Amino acid sequence: MRNIALIVSYDGTDYSGFQSQPCGNTIQDKLEHAIFMLSRERVKLTGSGRTDAGVHARCQIVNFTTSSSIPIERWAIALNTRLPQDIVVQCALNVSDEFHARRHAISKTYRYTINCNRIPDLFRRRYEFHHPTPLDFAEMRASLEHLLGEHDFSSFTSPQSTKPSHVRTILDVRLEIETDPFSPANHLNESGKSWDERYYPGKQRGVIHLYVTGTGFLYNMVRIIAGTLIHIGEGKKTAAQMAPILAARDRAKAGPTAVPHGLSLWEVRYEELDPVRQEQAVYRF
Repeated sequence: MRNIALIVSYDGTDYSGFQSQPCGNTIQDKLEHAIFMLSRERVKLTGSGRTDAGVHARCQIVNFTTSSSIPIERWAIALNTRLPQDIVVQCALNVSDEFHARRHAISKTYRYTINCNRIPDLFRRRYEFHHPTPLDFAEMRASLEHLLGEHDFSSFTSPQSTKPSHVRTILDVRLEIETDPFSPANHLNESGKSWDERYYPGKQRGVIHLYVTGTGFLYNMVRIIAGTLIHIGEGKKTAAQMAPILAARDRAKAGPTAVPHGLSLWEVRYEELDPVRQEQAVYRF
Protein backbone atom coordinates (compact mmCIF):
# COMPACT_ATOMS: atom_id res chain seq x y z
CA MET A 1 0.00 0.00 0.00
CA ARG A 2 1.14 3.54 -0.77
CA ASN A 3 0.19 6.76 0.97
CA ILE A 4 -0.37 9.54 -1.55
CA ALA A 5 -0.85 13.25 -0.85
CA LEU A 6 -2.59 15.58 -3.31
CA ILE A 7 -2.33 19.36 -3.46
CA VAL A 8 -5.79 20.50 -4.56
CA SER A 9 -7.25 23.86 -5.61
CA TYR A 10 -10.95 24.49 -6.00
CA ASP A 11 -13.61 27.10 -6.54
CA GLY A 12 -16.10 26.30 -3.78
CA THR A 13 -18.96 28.40 -5.16
CA ASP A 14 -21.16 25.52 -6.28
CA TYR A 15 -20.31 23.04 -3.51
CA SER A 16 -21.58 22.28 -0.02
CA GLY A 17 -18.09 22.50 1.44
CA PHE A 18 -15.12 20.14 1.45
CA GLN A 19 -16.20 17.34 3.76
CA SER A 20 -18.63 14.63 2.66
CA GLN A 21 -22.23 15.17 3.79
CA PRO A 22 -25.44 13.17 3.39
CA CYS A 23 -26.67 15.69 0.80
CA GLY A 24 -23.56 15.07 -1.32
CA ASN A 25 -22.06 17.63 -3.74
CA THR A 26 -18.86 18.20 -1.80
CA ILE A 27 -15.24 18.49 -2.87
CA GLN A 28 -14.36 15.28 -1.03
CA ASP A 29 -17.12 13.38 -2.87
CA LYS A 30 -15.86 14.57 -6.27
CA LEU A 31 -12.24 13.67 -5.47
CA GLU A 32 -13.10 10.24 -4.13
CA HIS A 33 -15.25 9.51 -7.19
CA ALA A 34 -12.43 10.59 -9.54
CA ILE A 35 -9.98 8.30 -7.70
CA PHE A 36 -12.45 5.43 -8.04
CA MET A 37 -12.87 6.09 -11.77
CA LEU A 38 -9.09 6.03 -12.17
CA SER A 39 -8.01 3.20 -9.85
CA ARG A 40 -11.30 1.29 -9.28
CA GLU A 41 -10.62 1.61 -5.55
CA ARG A 42 -12.99 3.07 -2.97
CA VAL A 43 -10.83 5.33 -0.83
CA LYS A 44 -11.54 7.62 2.11
CA LEU A 45 -9.71 10.93 1.82
CA THR A 46 -8.27 12.79 4.79
CA GLY A 47 -8.19 16.57 4.29
CA SER A 48 -6.03 19.17 6.05
CA GLY A 49 -9.24 20.85 7.18
CA ARG A 50 -12.84 21.58 6.35
CA THR A 51 -13.97 24.47 4.22
CA ASP A 52 -17.60 25.60 4.39
CA ALA A 53 -20.05 25.95 1.52
CA GLY A 54 -18.89 28.67 -0.85
CA VAL A 55 -15.32 28.80 0.52
CA HIS A 56 -12.40 28.20 -1.87
CA ALA A 57 -8.97 26.62 -1.60
CA ARG A 58 -5.71 27.52 -3.28
CA CYS A 59 -3.92 24.80 -1.32
CA GLN A 60 -5.96 22.00 0.23
CA ILE A 61 -3.87 18.95 1.13
CA VAL A 62 -5.47 15.50 1.16
CA ASN A 63 -4.04 12.02 1.55
CA PHE A 64 -5.24 8.47 0.96
CA THR A 65 -3.82 4.95 0.79
CA THR A 66 -3.90 2.90 -2.38
CA SER A 67 -2.66 -0.41 -3.74
CA SER A 68 -2.67 0.99 -7.30
CA SER A 69 0.57 0.77 -9.27
CA ILE A 70 -0.16 3.97 -11.25
CA PRO A 71 3.09 6.02 -11.32
CA ILE A 72 2.97 9.06 -9.04
CA GLU A 73 3.67 11.48 -11.91
CA ARG A 74 0.47 10.38 -13.71
CA TRP A 75 -2.00 10.90 -10.87
CA ALA A 76 -2.57 14.66 -11.21
CA ILE A 77 -3.22 14.70 -14.96
CA ALA A 78 -5.30 11.51 -14.84
CA LEU A 79 -7.49 12.80 -11.99
CA ASN A 80 -7.99 16.19 -13.63
CA THR A 81 -9.53 14.54 -16.69
CA ARG A 82 -12.11 12.97 -14.33
CA LEU A 83 -12.83 16.04 -12.18
CA PRO A 84 -15.11 19.05 -12.79
CA GLN A 85 -13.30 22.10 -14.12
CA ASP A 86 -13.62 23.93 -10.80
CA ILE A 87 -11.51 21.33 -8.96
CA VAL A 88 -7.85 20.89 -9.93
CA VAL A 89 -5.18 18.55 -8.56
CA GLN A 90 -1.95 20.54 -8.73
CA CYS A 91 0.43 17.79 -7.68
CA ALA A 92 0.58 14.23 -6.32
CA LEU A 93 3.31 13.18 -3.89
CA ASN A 94 4.40 9.90 -2.33
CA VAL A 95 4.45 10.44 1.44
CA SER A 96 5.37 8.28 4.43
CA ASP A 97 2.92 5.70 5.75
CA GLU A 98 2.48 7.86 8.87
CA PHE A 99 1.62 11.08 7.02
CA HIS A 100 -1.81 12.46 7.99
CA ALA A 101 -3.05 15.60 6.21
CA ARG A 102 -4.90 16.96 9.25
CA ARG A 103 -2.85 15.85 12.24
CA HIS A 104 0.57 16.64 10.76
CA ALA A 105 -0.18 20.18 9.54
CA ILE A 106 2.11 22.59 11.39
CA SER A 107 0.37 25.76 10.16
CA LYS A 108 -2.48 26.92 7.93
CA THR A 109 -2.98 30.26 6.22
CA TYR A 110 -6.35 31.64 5.18
CA ARG A 111 -6.89 34.67 2.98
CA TYR A 112 -10.00 36.88 3.10
CA THR A 113 -10.44 39.45 0.33
CA ILE A 114 -12.49 42.65 0.55
CA ASN A 115 -12.93 44.88 -2.49
CA CYS A 116 -13.85 48.38 -1.35
CA ASN A 117 -13.60 50.02 -4.76
CA ARG A 118 -16.84 51.61 -5.95
CA ILE A 119 -17.25 49.11 -8.80
CA PRO A 120 -17.01 45.33 -8.27
CA ASP A 121 -14.45 43.31 -10.21
CA LEU A 122 -16.36 41.18 -12.71
CA PHE A 123 -13.58 38.62 -13.01
CA ARG A 124 -12.92 38.16 -9.28
CA ARG A 125 -16.45 38.52 -7.94
CA ARG A 126 -16.53 34.87 -6.81
CA TYR A 127 -13.43 35.32 -4.65
CA GLU A 128 -13.90 38.67 -2.91
CA PHE A 129 -16.52 40.50 -0.87
CA HIS A 130 -17.51 43.78 -2.50
CA HIS A 131 -17.80 46.58 0.05
CA PRO A 132 -18.71 49.67 -2.03
CA THR A 133 -17.59 52.31 0.48
CA PRO A 134 -13.98 52.99 1.54
CA LEU A 135 -12.45 51.73 4.78
CA ASP A 136 -9.87 52.97 7.27
CA PHE A 137 -6.91 50.74 6.40
CA ALA A 138 -4.64 52.18 9.09
CA GLU A 139 -7.14 51.48 11.86
CA MET A 140 -7.73 47.95 10.55
CA ARG A 141 -3.97 47.25 10.51
CA ALA A 142 -3.54 48.62 14.03
CA SER A 143 -6.11 46.17 15.38
CA LEU A 144 -4.32 43.06 14.12
CA GLU A 145 -1.48 43.03 16.67
CA HIS A 146 -3.96 42.07 19.39
CA LEU A 147 -4.69 38.77 17.64
CA LEU A 148 -1.09 37.52 17.59
CA GLY A 149 -0.07 34.73 19.97
CA GLU A 150 -2.07 32.25 22.02
CA HIS A 151 -5.57 33.37 23.05
CA ASP A 152 -9.02 32.06 23.80
CA PHE A 153 -10.89 32.92 20.58
CA SER A 154 -14.41 32.28 21.91
CA SER A 155 -15.45 35.74 20.67
CA PHE A 156 -14.45 34.69 17.16
CA THR A 157 -16.22 31.38 16.73
CA SER A 158 -19.77 30.24 16.17
CA PRO A 159 -21.89 29.54 19.27
CA GLN A 160 -22.42 26.09 17.70
CA SER A 161 -18.74 25.21 18.08
CA THR A 162 -18.29 21.81 19.71
CA LYS A 163 -14.55 22.12 20.35
CA PRO A 164 -13.59 21.44 23.99
CA SER A 165 -11.14 24.36 23.93
CA HIS A 166 -11.21 27.64 22.01
CA VAL A 167 -7.54 28.40 22.68
CA ARG A 168 -5.64 28.84 19.43
CA THR A 169 -2.30 30.35 18.36
CA ILE A 170 -2.03 32.95 15.60
CA LEU A 171 1.49 33.04 14.16
CA ASP A 172 1.05 35.87 11.66
CA VAL A 173 -1.71 38.23 10.55
CA ARG A 174 -1.37 40.98 7.99
CA LEU A 175 -3.15 43.11 5.40
CA GLU A 176 -1.99 43.55 1.82
CA ILE A 177 -3.58 46.31 -0.25
CA GLU A 178 -4.07 46.54 -4.01
CA THR A 179 -4.83 50.10 -5.08
CA ASP A 180 -6.70 50.98 -8.26
CA PRO A 181 -5.06 53.97 -9.98
CA PHE A 182 -8.06 54.32 -12.33
CA SER A 183 -10.64 54.52 -9.58
CA PRO A 184 -12.93 57.58 -9.87
CA ALA A 185 -12.22 58.10 -6.16
CA ASN A 186 -8.71 59.26 -7.11
CA HIS A 187 -9.94 62.01 -9.43
CA LEU A 188 -9.77 65.46 -7.88
CA ASN A 189 -12.54 68.03 -8.07
CA GLU A 190 -12.14 71.80 -8.37
CA SER A 191 -11.36 72.07 -4.65
CA GLY A 192 -8.39 69.72 -5.02
CA LYS A 193 -10.08 66.89 -3.11
CA SER A 194 -11.54 63.63 -4.31
CA TRP A 195 -15.18 62.79 -3.68
CA ASP A 196 -14.11 60.19 -1.09
CA GLU A 197 -11.90 62.67 0.80
CA ARG A 198 -14.91 64.93 1.17
CA TYR A 199 -17.42 62.32 2.30
CA TYR A 200 -15.17 59.60 3.82
CA PRO A 201 -12.23 61.43 5.43
CA GLY A 202 -9.39 59.17 6.52
CA LYS A 203 -10.68 56.21 4.54
CA GLN A 204 -9.34 54.58 1.40
CA ARG A 205 -10.33 52.42 -1.50
CA GLY A 206 -8.62 49.32 -2.84
CA VAL A 207 -8.67 45.55 -2.55
CA ILE A 208 -7.72 44.26 0.92
CA HIS A 209 -6.22 40.81 1.36
CA LEU A 210 -6.30 39.66 4.99
CA TYR A 211 -3.87 36.78 5.65
CA VAL A 212 -4.17 34.84 8.90
CA THR A 213 -1.68 32.07 9.74
CA GLY A 214 -2.17 29.83 12.76
CA THR A 215 -1.59 26.35 14.11
CA GLY A 216 -5.35 25.71 14.07
CA PHE A 217 -8.69 27.48 13.60
CA LEU A 218 -12.21 27.38 14.98
CA TYR A 219 -15.47 27.23 13.04
CA ASN A 220 -16.02 30.58 11.23
CA MET A 221 -13.01 32.09 13.04
CA VAL A 222 -11.41 33.87 10.07
CA ARG A 223 -14.76 35.07 8.71
CA ILE A 224 -15.65 36.60 12.10
CA ILE A 225 -12.22 38.26 12.29
CA ALA A 226 -12.87 39.67 8.79
CA GLY A 227 -16.33 40.89 9.78
CA THR A 228 -14.90 42.60 12.87
CA LEU A 229 -12.19 44.25 10.75
CA ILE A 230 -14.85 45.59 8.39
CA HIS A 231 -16.65 47.18 11.36
CA ILE A 232 -13.34 48.73 12.46
CA GLY A 233 -12.70 50.01 8.93
CA GLU A 234 -16.19 51.52 8.83
CA GLY A 235 -15.64 53.29 12.16
CA LYS A 236 -18.25 51.25 14.03
CA LYS A 237 -15.47 49.94 16.27
CA THR A 238 -11.92 51.10 16.98
CA ALA A 239 -8.63 49.24 16.78
CA ALA A 240 -8.27 49.56 20.55
CA GLN A 241 -11.47 47.58 21.02
CA MET A 242 -10.00 44.42 19.48
CA ALA A 243 -8.24 43.42 22.71
CA PRO A 244 -11.38 43.79 24.91
CA ILE A 245 -13.42 41.89 22.30
CA LEU A 246 -10.92 39.03 22.46
CA ALA A 247 -10.78 39.09 26.27
CA ALA A 248 -14.60 39.06 26.57
CA ARG A 249 -14.86 35.51 25.16
CA ASP A 250 -18.31 36.51 23.98
CA ARG A 251 -19.40 36.08 20.35
CA ALA A 252 -21.84 38.99 20.68
CA LYS A 253 -18.94 41.45 21.19
CA ALA A 254 -17.31 40.76 17.80
CA GLY A 255 -18.47 41.80 14.35
CA PRO A 256 -20.62 39.84 11.91
CA THR A 257 -19.56 36.65 10.14
CA ALA A 258 -18.29 37.81 6.74
CA VAL A 259 -19.73 36.14 3.64
CA PRO A 260 -18.05 32.84 2.70
CA HIS A 261 -17.01 33.55 -0.89
CA GLY A 262 -14.28 36.01 0.17
CA LEU A 263 -12.41 33.25 2.00
CA SER A 264 -9.76 30.88 0.63
CA LEU A 265 -7.63 28.24 2.31
CA TRP A 266 -4.35 29.66 1.06
CA GLU A 267 -1.52 27.47 2.35
CA VAL A 268 -0.88 24.47 4.58
CA ARG A 269 2.63 23.62 5.79
CA TYR A 270 4.13 20.31 6.86
CA GLU A 271 7.57 19.25 8.00
CA GLU A 272 7.48 16.29 5.61
CA LEU A 273 6.53 18.11 2.43
CA ASP A 274 9.17 20.11 0.59
CA PRO A 275 8.03 23.78 0.91
CA VAL A 276 9.57 24.78 -2.44
CA ARG A 277 7.91 21.97 -4.35
CA GLN A 278 4.64 22.59 -2.55
CA GLU A 279 4.73 26.29 -3.42
CA GLN A 280 5.58 25.63 -7.08
CA ALA A 281 2.65 23.22 -7.37
CA VAL A 282 0.01 25.64 -6.11
CA TYR A 283 -2.21 27.62 -8.42
CA ARG A 284 -2.52 31.30 -7.55
CA PHE A 285 -5.96 32.90 -7.83
